[in-house]
Amino acid sequence: MPRIRPGRVRTKNTNRREALKLSTMAPEDFNVRPGEVKSIACPDCRTWRRIMGDKVLKIREHCVSDKLAEGEKHTACPGSDQVVDVNIDVRRWQAKQDRLLRDAMPQDNRRAAQQFYKPLPAPAAPVSRIKAEVTLETARQSYLAHRKGCIRCVGKQHCADGGVLARRYVLALQEEPARREAREQLERQEQRTVRKQTAPAVRKAQWAKRGGEAVEMANNRCSERTSGSLSEFRGPRLPLAPQDVEAHERRQAELGKGYALRSPATSAA
Repeated sequence: MPRIRPGRVRTKNTNRREALKLSTMAPEDFNVRPGEVKSIACPDCRTWRRIMGDKVLKIREHCVSDKLAEGEKHTACPGSDQVVDVNIDVRRWQAKQDRLLRDAMPQDNRRAAQQFYKPLPAPAAPVSRIKAEVTLETARQSYLAHRKGCIRCVGKQHCADGGVLARRYVLALQEEPARREAREQLERQEQRTVRKQTAPAVRKAQWAKRGGEAVEMANNRCSERTSGSLSEFRGPRLPLAPQDVEAHERRQAELGKGYALRSPATSAA
């Protein structure tokens, strides 16, 4: 396979024109990127040609027509051996060209110049270090789950995390009676609050069920006092003397004889 040699200037001749300054040309009509083959659109024939040379840059000699193989006559382009003056800032020109190429590219093919990688999520903290509300059931489930998956927690032996979970479970067992009492007290307080809030509505419903206006009229109606009563707060006057005086005296005599018969036996004892 033949080796492709880089092009070089084989003559010192020029077309005797003033040097072509790149600052006077459109930025898209030449390519002077570092590391790439320098090329330019010939200002005469408007075809892309190489820029030859290291110190003195010139447009490579070329023909007006590219159809020499078809029998056309070889006619040199007046732009051949045109001296080129790179009087621009190559870095700024390259940055501008990159921006124009990126803007002209379809949106689906665009890619950011700087890649941003999503950071990997941090590993989850062990269950023994998670700070959350500890209840008896959660402490028990966490301890049993750790015991099931840990090979070092055997019998009464625990690893570091297993010991923390075990102590947390024991502490939850000790605090459970106080928590239960607090929950019951809170429930009783909530029930009292609900009763206080619903009491007016309940009394209103009861008042409507009992008759409402009829009960109010009966309560406001004044009744006359019964004969013999001292006041509305006391009952009628009670008799102080017995109705049958003779029967009362006879009963008293019988009671006196019975007490007299029992008194000697009592004194003898």
